[in-house]
Amino acid sequence: MRLAFAHVAVAACQLWLVCLANGGCRAEAPPPLTVAPVPTAVTPLPTVSPSEGIADAGTAAAASASASAAGTPPSPIKLTAKAIALPGISGHAALDYLVFESSRGRIWVPVGDTGSVDVFDPASAQFTRIDGFKSAERDMHGKKRMMGPSSGSFGEGFVYIGNRASSEVCAIDAGTLKPGQCFKLATQPDGVAYVASAKELWVTTPRDSSVTVLDASTPGTLRPKAVVKTPGSPEGYAVDDTHGLFLTNLEDKDQTIVIDVKSHKIRSTWPSACGSDGPRGIAVDAASELVMVACTDHVQVLDGAHEGAQVGKLDTGGGVDNLEWLASRRLLYVGAAAAAKLSVIHVDEKGQPAVVAVGATAEGARNAVVDASGNAYLADPMHGGILVFQFKL
Repeated sequence: MRLAFAHVAVAACQLWLVCLANGGCRAEAPPPLTVAPVPTAVTPLPTVSPSEGIADAGTAAAASASASAAGTPPSPIKLTAKAIALPGISGHAALDYLVFESSRGRIWVPVGDTGSVDVFDPASAQFTRIDGFKSAERDMHGKKRMMGPSSGSFGEGFVYIGNRASSEVCAIDAGTLKPGQCFKLATQPDGVAYVASAKELWVTTPRDSSVTVLDASTPGTLRPKAVVKTPGSPEGYAVDDTHGLFLTNLEDKDQTIVIDVKSHKIRSTWPSACGSDGPRGIAVDAASELVMVACTDHVQVLDGAHEGAQVGKLDTGGGVDNLEWLASRRLLYVGAAAAAKLSVIHVDEKGQPAVVAVGATAEGARNAVVDASGNAYLADPMHGGILVFQFKL
């Protein structure tokens, strides 16, 4: 399998906060940066004035808390996106989940149309393309769609890529970027999650109403271990390694279920209260035992310590799919595909959500992942690329 390369550049789009001796602060633009030309197509997006640029997340959360205490709604920070085209793509691309590789800070983009995984390195502003995955046209919800690599998870030096076209999960060495063993599933994979405490790979398989558990104790090698039958189609996933739990939603039942990692048995079933469209993505904060469930146009915050009792709710705009939780800053990133909006939401220890930042995206953009610095990356299938939001922590 060959590797192909494309080079892109991401310009800085944040403001510096300059604090004066009298205690006041003002925002100033940073010194201009010199960046290399971008040879791939970049789709223009709505932008905001530099004076409305990006402040830091800590200031945003503090402002939100202060405004909340004073009884006045805070003004969210305005974020600006940079649109970056994927190599070899012109127009629409079949994109779903993105993967953040924590050890090197890279973003992995499975692309169904090209049967490839495009690895973006923010530090060097380069894509590395890994080819050779199967792709095919398949029926999904009564419509023909091009399918191929669509999901993944990082664990123990490997990235495990789910492929809907071949019903496989394939290992890629994160160091060499060389594809390795592929494991054939009984049905198409959807979400893929590495569970570090058990050295297992959990794969949601909605067509079979199940979650498939694979032994990943030997890095890069997958073996069958268990199949957890679910009373509906699993959608979304979250891992609470602290309490040994795997969580997923049942899209067709409007429920959220909690599975014990050790026993592979369902421990709890809660109403998601999303309505007829059902729940989508899910995230969990192990420290406060809060569970955040994506409905199609809002987020529910549930109390995991009290049988999923609802403790918070926030409208986000339509088209919500997957969620991303940055536990270190208690920030939830929500991309609303129909509303073309990214919301960054602070959720306090009691489950009360407040929007601290928003950004205009593009129709269809969703499924954010976040790096350690708080920068967000969204899949942009309509324009065949990713959107990058810089948000200084």
